[in-house]
Amino acid sequence: MLRALSIRNVLLIDRLDLTFAPGLGVLTGETGAGKSILLDAMGLALGERASPHLIRAGETQATVIAEFDLPAHSPLYQMLAGLDLSIEEPELLLRRILSADGRSRAFVNDQPVSLALLKNLGD
Repeated sequence: MLRALSIRNVLLIDRLDLTFAPGLGVLTGETGAGKSILLDAMGLALGERASPHLIRAGETQATVIAEFDLPAHSPLYQMLAGLDLSIEEPELLLRRILSADGRSRAFVNDQPVSLALLKNLGD
């Protein structure tokens, strides 16, 4: 379950920290309110393709962090252990940093990983 989403310098968003309670979460708003920007940011954290146009005007990089609670029997525990990625608590932090030059860096629980691995975990 998604517990928190932290967004820095993505399109119109300068700084946004969202926390989610257990259960159903719904995003609503008028056209142009920014719902799609939140989805774009979430896609970055999950390893989707990125473009420098997602970076807020005048900034050199954008960062998105998605924090998830993992259920006790999630297959991700075995996957992470097989990759020597430490997981001490039932939480998973996915972080993506996108630079204006088009490069990006990916992290799982603050350990650098390939974008392919981030995408695999995000799926």
